[in-house]
Amino acid sequence: MEDEEAQRLVHMNINLARSESLPPVKLELTVDEVVEEYVGSLGFSQLLHVFLVSLAWIFDSQSALVTIFTDAQPSAWRCKSPGSCIDAGGDEGALTSVCQFEPGTWEWVGGNTSSVIAEWGLICDRKFLAAVPASLFFVGSLLGSAVYGHLADAQLGRKRTVRIACVLTTLTSFLTSLSPDVWTYAFLRFANGFARSGIGICCLVLSTEAVGRKWRGQVGQYGFFFFTAGFLSLPLIAYPTRSCWRDLYKIISFFPLLYCCLLVPFVSESPRWLLIKGRDGEALDVLKKFARLNGKKLPSNLVLSNPSPPKTIGKDEGGGGSMAAEPEESLWRTKWAAQRMILVMSAGFGLGFVYLGIQLNVENLNFNLYFTVALNAMMEIPAVFIGSVLLSFMNRRLLFSQSAFIAGVLCILCVFFSRENRGSGDADKQDGSGSGSWAQLIIEGVGFMAASTAFDVIYIYCVELFPTNVRNFAVSMLRQALMLGASIAPLLVAVGRLSPSFSFLVFGSLSIFSGVLSLWLPETRNAPLYETLKQQEEEESLSCASDDSGFELGKEVRS
Repeated sequence: MEDEEAQRLVHMNINLARSESLPPVKLELTVDEVVEEYVGSLGFSQLLHVFLVSLAWIFDSQSALVTIFTDAQPSAWRCKSPGSCIDAGGDEGALTSVCQFEPGTWEWVGGNTSSVIAEWGLICDRKFLAAVPASLFFVGSLLGSAVYGHLADAQLGRKRTVRIACVLTTLTSFLTSLSPDVWTYAFLRFANGFARSGIGICCLVLSTEAVGRKWRGQVGQYGFFFFTAGFLSLPLIAYPTRSCWRDLYKIISFFPLLYCCLLVPFVSESPRWLLIKGRDGEALDVLKKFARLNGKKLPSNLVLSNPSPPKTIGKDEGGGGSMAAEPEESLWRTKWAAQRMILVMSAGFGLGFVYLGIQLNVENLNFNLYFTVALNAMMEIPAVFIGSVLLSFMNRRLLFSQSAFIAGVLCILCVFFSRENRGSGDADKQDGSGSGSWAQLIIEGVGFMAASTAFDVIYIYCVELFPTNVRNFAVSMLRQALMLGASIAPLLVAVGRLSPSFSFLVFGSLSIFSGVLSLWLPETRNAPLYETLKQQEEEESLSCASDDSGFELGKEVRS
């Protein structure tokens, strides 16, 4: 008995020694699971990360909206000498459009350098030329979104793309201030639009990919606070530089460079992007950094689950032949994703036209330009706040469509308060005093707030509709659609100088059109962020298997 007991103890010690010498069992988790269970859905580290990333929205906003001031029609003109500019009927004091006066008989009150229109005489028969630089800016943004979106997903990553975009934005903004003529100015605005287009899309994706699913909507909205801050800063910078539009460009050109040098080094790359690129160690390091700043620690045996490992060509198990690399997933070659992308882009086209168009159209409200721009900027603050609150409990699809509907209806209501401009619509205000309808201004402001809410929500919606391996590309495609709509808006603004009611009618109709299109998109609230198109298709098919009603793309995605 004693020998048996001794042998049993020996076997136990041997087994214990073997178990201690074996490596620990690996804990394989997805990035979503690591964030939710170990890092924290939203902690100090993510808040700091989102804050640093979102600051870039300030100069993204400034670059996009600076033409509200630099390309604005001056508000007042005056005769150079008494009696030198009397109307054709000879009735002194009955002033008509300056187009009927001889050049040199009148002058702009703010001087010829107050805007590009004043400096290069973009009025009368050249009035539509004034819309070309703003339109080309958004065309540049459209093309740049495609390029940056591909680079950020395929090669550079989100962080390096932001750095490149910031440097190019500084360069093109400063060169714009040196433009010798309107055609050079238009080309540089195109280049500036191309350069800045990588900022917004990458910053949005960087922010939302670092937090848990519960906070994606709020984090995305957080970035728009800084977009609003940039918008609100423009009147404060533009007013002191109102006598020289070139100085405004020089001032805003330095902000991206300072950000790139001082803050971008402290921004972390997206762990999701690092993972799908096969850089598992770097992805885990980023998650460890987030966990450490949140006062937590990741398990030592943690291994990240990669649903899309790097594809390599190697020998098969038999050793006879080589295995062909699997083709890289493409959004446009995947039917459900392509259909979804077309719907998102179509809705984005109408919304971009409305959102940017309303901001550029403020000069047609017949109010003080600085006051009206500041008011619109202030309306974005409650829009972002309301959007953040509503996103926490409302469906994305419903919130977007209702916001677009409200914006459209209010724009159409502005038609009934519009006052058609006198004469030819070209610089017909002598004293610059605004006499517009306060009712129209209030309705326009609330309508812009609704359009702003829809504009913010569609970005968050797009992030959740597509997986990591094409997410930046999808957001860039949405950005292209928004910029395409925005590129046409300046032309309508030029028409609005002749007929403000027509411009508001078009804005309202397109906003309602965008809201209707969104009804065919699936719901994404509380759905996980998938990593690949194949994974998302399989998971959504399983979650929707029990729901056989409605159009396929409009089914709800459940977690």
